[in-house]
Amino acid sequence: MLAAIAMAVLMSGPSHADTPPATSPAAQLQEITDFGPNPTGLRMHLYVPPRLGHRPPVLVVLHYCTGTGPIMFDATEYATLADRLGFVVVYPTAGRADGCFDVTSPEALRRDGGSDPVGVISMVRHVQRHLHADRHRVYAVGFSSGAELVNVLLAAYPDVFAAGSVMAGTPVGCYTADNGGWNPNCENGGTIRTPRQWGDFVRAAYPGYTGPRPRVQLWHGTADEILAYANFGEEIKQWTNVLHPRRQRTDQPRPTWTRTRYSDRSGVVIEAYSVANGAHGIAFSEDGIERYALDFFGLTRRL
Repeated sequence: MLAAIAMAVLMSGPSHADTPPATSPAAQLQEITDFGPNPTGLRMHLYVPPRLGHRPPVLVVLHYCTGTGPIMFDATEYATLADRLGFVVVYPTAGRADGCFDVTSPEALRRDGGSDPVGVISMVRHVQRHLHADRHRVYAVGFSSGAELVNVLLAAYPDVFAAGSVMAGTPVGCYTADNGGWNPNCENGGTIRTPRQWGDFVRAAYPGYTGPRPRVQLWHGTADEILAYANFGEEIKQWTNVLHPRRQRTDQPRPTWTRTRYSDRSGVVIEAYSVANGAHGIAFSEDGIERYALDFFGLTRRL
């Protein structure tokens, strides 16, 4: 699977790691080595724009299997947009030999249980302590393995994240839903559950939590060859069960994009983009996708 994911990323479009954004970031990426509890040995890279806003927002950008934080820095526009909008960007790198984030273990799927989510939360809290970042404006975006971790983080730490963008991922608990461990049935789109069953995986990540939940943006290509398109529908079932939206509306921002928005009294709580004929690497092949994520977070108007 890892080789297939790496190949899909390399073939996905002009914005892969060897091709930096048209406008390079104004500052340098820096590595932080002592940021707090980090049970799985994640690495932390941090981008601080030259002009930092007052109580800046924090954006966590999570890579695919075999990727790294610095690759995501080079391959995406988030740092360049941070220069314009004054937010801080955190780029974690997985510590496991396979280069994937842990989204299957009991430790990862439980708040403060250990594994990768604990390290990511330590990074966020480090930025909040040292840069006086806004505790109410923390966001996460991820692709593939990173997208799966975004779902887990939103489930286990709903009091930390305001919103997340999930690009070609799977539902929380998908790999463990059939046999208690990782299984290919999930990535092939064969793990089907009711909305309530999927919602229970999210609620189990932080038992007893009754506060507000993060808003969720979902992306998936209909021709995804790595994580089957059926996972997109299962993610929608999961988050609509958790967030209980009352209305939905569909439009097409681009000819190949079908966007469905789910709203409650507060506004849009779920935004789901189906990309016609889109392959797995949509986080790199769909021009300007970063700006749509930031717009959903409320960091900027459409650019």
